Amino acid sequence: MPTIQWRPAVNALTVPQSYKILFVPRNTVGYSELATEIAAENPNWNAELVEAILRAERKAIQRHLINGDQITLEDDFTYRISFLGKLAAPDDPLPDRDDLIQVNINASVPFMREVRHAAQLERLPPEQKLPMIAAAEDTRLKLNDVLNPKGVLKLTGTNLYFEEGEEGCGCVIEGTKSGRAVQSQFALISNASVLLVPEIPAQTHPWNNEYTLSISTQYTEHGTLRTGIYGRKLRSPLTLTNFGHPHPPEVGSSPAARTVRM
Repeated sequence: MPTIQWRPAVNALTVPQSYKILFVPRNTVGYSELATEIAAENPNWNAELVEAILRAERKAIQRHLINGDQITLEDDFTYRISFLGKLAAPDDPLPDRDDLIQVNINASVPFMREVRHAAQLERLPPEQKLPMIAAAEDTRLKLNDVLNPKGVLKLTGTNLYFEEGEEGCGCVIEGTKSGRAVQSQFALISNASVLLVPEIPAQTHPWNNEYTLSISTQYTEHGTLRTGIYGRKLRSPLTLTNFGHPHPPEVGSSPAARTVRM
């Protein structure tokens, strides 16, 4: 039987620290999915008709709310209007705000009783706070996921800040086959962005130009070292010699060779 998944999440508003019980949805279900499921359970109905009826119900409920009605679907849900804001005096004008009118939807007692009786809960482990690298861009070439030894690499994301020089903390570029370089030339280190002049380690085979990038940090003085790895490979330019020659090109550099940067 499917379970309702949840995980503990830090409640930043409480002292001492406490944890919220956070619901984790398995899927997001919309009109199409509901209509297909209902039609499968009722062979005389087709999914298109069911979806049309579901959408018509939503429009009818919306219309009654606009007309100032409360909608009560027995043993299911109640829809009613509420207001956001307050008045200093009973004859004050209404607050001038776009979100003044709110819609409250409440499940009935029988509906909730059935859900609580049938539900099975599944606890998930807490999410760890990690450096999350969302994008890497060479600011000189304006290209994503490129390592340019003469450029500046811009990393953007969340929780990226680290203390330069702290043991284990830093930014590392590592070849997919060999080579590893701890980065040392930074223009900016913040939670949202890191700017660095990349030091690109040599790999055993010069045609290997793919690299991984990671950031490691500690969020508290005695906290566990946390490492976030960028999800895409970075590529450095290749120099091909004898390009156009009938024999396969060699990788390297030669004063007399015809070279192409890739």
